Amino acid sequence: MSDKLIIFDTTLRDGEQSPGASMTRDEKLRIARQLERLKVDVIEAGFAASSNGDFEAVQAIANAIKDSTVCSLSRANDRDISRAAEALKGAQRARIHTFIATSPLHMEKKLRMTPDQVFEQAKQSVRYARNLVADVEFSPEDGYRSDVDFLCRVIEAVIAEGATTINVPDTVGYAIPELYGQFIKTLRERVPNSDKAIWSVHCHNDLGMAVANSLAGVMLGGARQIECTINGLGERAGNCSLEEVVMAVKTRKDYFGLELGIDTQHIVAASRMVSQTTGFVVQPNKAVVGANAFAHASGIHQDGVLKARDTYEIMRAEDVGWSANKIVLGKLSGRNAFKQRLQDLGVQLESEAEINTAFTRFKELADRKSEIFDEDILALVNDESVTNDKEQYAFVSLSQHSETGEKPHAEIVITVDGKEVKSASDGNGPVDASLKAIEQQVKSGAEMVLYSVNAISGSTESQGEVTVRLQNSGRVVNGVGSDPDIVVASAKAYLSALNKLHSKADRVAAQG
Repeated sequence: MSDKLIIFDTTLRDGEQSPGASMTRDEKLRIARQLERLKVDVIEAGFAASSNGDFEAVQAIANAIKDSTVCSLSRANDRDISRAAEALKGAQRARIHTFIATSPLHMEKKLRMTPDQVFEQAKQSVRYARNLVADVEFSPEDGYRSDVDFLCRVIEAVIAEGATTINVPDTVGYAIPELYGQFIKTLRERVPNSDKAIWSVHCHNDLGMAVANSLAGVMLGGARQIECTINGLGERAGNCSLEEVVMAVKTRKDYFGLELGIDTQHIVAASRMVSQTTGFVVQPNKAVVGANAFAHASGIHQDGVLKARDTYEIMRAEDVGWSANKIVLGKLSGRNAFKQRLQDLGVQLESEAEINTAFTRFKELADRKSEIFDEDILALVNDESVTNDKEQYAFVSLSQHSETGEKPHAEIVITVDGKEVKSASDGNGPVDASLKAIEQQVKSGAEMVLYSVNAISGSTESQGEVTVRLQNSGRVVNGVGSDPDIVVASAKAYLSALNKLHSKADRVAAQG
């Protein structure tokens, strides 16, 4: 059995299924490039058949990424598989990941197919995909709740048709580590041709055990691929967290004895980029990438760490990319120095116009803040107005008045399809007044289901990063805005969400 553990990142596909986490093509491309810097083995770039936007994103990533395998998900039908293959044409290493549900519940209630029909569909889809690409992954959706005899029959057949990876999902997060590990082991022992494919695990976190289940699938079951996401992003309670499984295997190599190709020094940068792009804030006590992951408040702990770091630290903060270094740029810094810093942070803007826009924003920010942090730069370039000149709504200016005993009032200037319009409103506070002023002009009718504020760095001078989640006609989107002024950041976030609502892209529910 191989001692190499393959890391399959599905942040851009399964992670994007979180309500409001849908990303633009350019956002996906930036994250894919960061995943390549992280040396992820396989990047699942999206679900090419789900929409034209997702097709274009998969295609762009396939053309840009050179060092990682690029994968597209597809349902077990010829149309999806053909669409995936077309999107992946430019990839140096392409994989089609096809799936069909195999649990009795899913076959009866969702697919309305008999087991024999599912068996034939699985075989035919893998056979068709194998004629288009050399690397085919097959997933029996809801595999953990499937009948073992039927699952063995399906897996044996798809391996015979040419599947190179067999992924066994715990789609609803129902598994327990010991039982899941034994389940994978049983399948591998009972499928006669199991040695002809790499076995993979894909675990959801509904009971908080996605990482533990994945590692059990590796150690007890013999799997050699883990499917995971940055920050554990994903629908419901999320997916197996990449940073946690990677650092578990690396830190406890004495137990796991497995090799990894991941460059862990890029983990924190990837985490920040995904968080700032999607608006899903990383909790401070999150393992590896949380702000408190390497902080020590207890006097006993502090004393021990000062005497010998390994008394309370099992990993070095710098090994995963934590750094106290401030960006050495300011008002007098030149454009070339700014471009170099973007490159160091793993950010690649697509055009000179985008670089110029970002540099202008940087200069404006340097006039307002005495210290510029890496987080500020990432927030700046993740601002959609830097990379998208086709927004329907854009922020121009804002004035607001608020004092104790008086009704807060805001006046805002925005552009609608390139034309400046003004609006004013009172509200319960300056943020409420500002957003009501915008809504008074645009009349979207959207319901706000989330408003959150996060400080990008650690001082009162910090930029505020605001996430606004809007819902309208069953569609849920996140908007993110950043500015040293929280009220301005809130207006930018609201406009960002409105732009996403305006840009409607059909999405198809995929495998969990």
